[in-house]
Amino acid sequence: QGVSSAASDVYKRQVMINRHRMFIFLFTFSVLLTASGGADDRRIQKAVKKHTAAILELRHQIHQYPELGNREFKTAELVANHLRSLGMEVQTGVAHTGVIGLLKGGKSGPVVAVRADMDALPVTEDTDLPFKSTVRTTYLGNDVGVMHACGHDIHTSVQLGVASVLTSMKKDIPGTVKFIFQPAEEGAPPGEEGGADLMVRENTMEDPRPVAVFGLHALASMEVGTIGYTSGPSFAAVDHFIAKVKGKQAHGAHPDESVDPVVMASEVVTALQTIRSRSLNPLEPSVVTVGIIRGGQRFNIIPSEVHLEGTVRTYSKEARDGVENRMNEILKGITSAYGGSYELDYDRGTPATINDPKLTAQVVPSLQRAIGEENVLEIPPTMGGEDFAYFANVVPGFYYRLGMVKLGTVSGGHHTPTFRADDSCIPIGMKAMSTLIIDFMKSGGLK
Repeated sequence: QGVSSAASDVYKRQVMINRHRMFIFLFTFSVLLTASGGADDRRIQKAVKKHTAAILELRHQIHQYPELGNREFKTAELVANHLRSLGMEVQTGVAHTGVIGLLKGGKSGPVVAVRADMDALPVTEDTDLPFKSTVRTTYLGNDVGVMHACGHDIHTSVQLGVASVLTSMKKDIPGTVKFIFQPAEEGAPPGEEGGADLMVRENTMEDPRPVAVFGLHALASMEVGTIGYTSGPSFAAVDHFIAKVKGKQAHGAHPDESVDPVVMASEVVTALQTIRSRSLNPLEPSVVTVGIIRGGQRFNIIPSEVHLEGTVRTYSKEARDGVENRMNEILKGITSAYGGSYELDYDRGTPATINDPKLTAQVVPSLQRAIGEENVLEIPPTMGGEDFAYFANVVPGFYYRLGMVKLGTVSGGHHTPTFRADDSCIPIGMKAMSTLIIDFMKSGGLK
């Protein structure tokens, strides 16, 4: 009994010693990690302050002279020149006008990618910015204004700033940062290919292949100083459909001699709304929108055909398949009941953007440390689309939203003439993304 008791006492003392040693180790490791992060944070903050003025000048130039998708010639030249001035390896002409820059750190480590889009929209700017766009061009045969009405000038400028910040820390960076500047995020002109899909097909994500890809998007409903993120599904898949409802033409005074496509199309539009309400899981997000209905040339003629066109937004393959199948069933059922017929062209476009949950959990603390935990907000997913998805389908991705509206000012919505992103969001974007990338690389990559 005495021997057993003594052994027990020795065991208990050893357990206490081991726990004490573990406490000391964890405490020391925590202090070292905090000190290391603190040193990096100070260097990032100093570099952001140093480079902000120059980056704002580039932002003003990009905003004042916007270019449409696959036509970003001057923007790409500006980007490439800036990256070369930092000593990077630069590749141009990717997917027409895309630019890739490689920043190779002084230490071994993972490869990470960060992406920004460069294209503008056929929108005539209506703001009082001193660097507002007055550019006009021809788009689809029409004379149009050109404007950065979705914040891509912010995305490009922030990424140029991040390139400057990280270059100043190059010798201590463990790994390689691949800077991707993408054209045609808003879609290539009709008859052309472009955007993230084409960049991926041209092996942008290879040689070297990153372990993760990051990106951001300005958000017109968020104030400067805040960041929003979503774990998991974040942006919806974007599909485009064109349906032709075919009947038999007749005089408007003799509808009995017709197979009326106007009546059939009207029923189709109504029935399509039941896909969301009656055919899909009610907890599964989806949208079916008919944006165009067109038919007929004269008030007293029943036409032979009506054109329907719209978009479908979903997050899962099951929902995507389900919508397309039900559209065919509805069109077939209604047109055959009247003695008509139909054609459906269903084009599956940009896939859903899914933020990798593990990657999201790993990097959100970096954003919180960079701008304050209270300023990093978890936000709901959107049914809008984003072709960052093509990159995030190759490797795990994380895509977040950058607040861009200065307190006391107002911005119009995305894709509107009064969209207005404030300069003050750019240094915040530079600091947040630089901190995220440095932390991720020094952690060794995805955990």
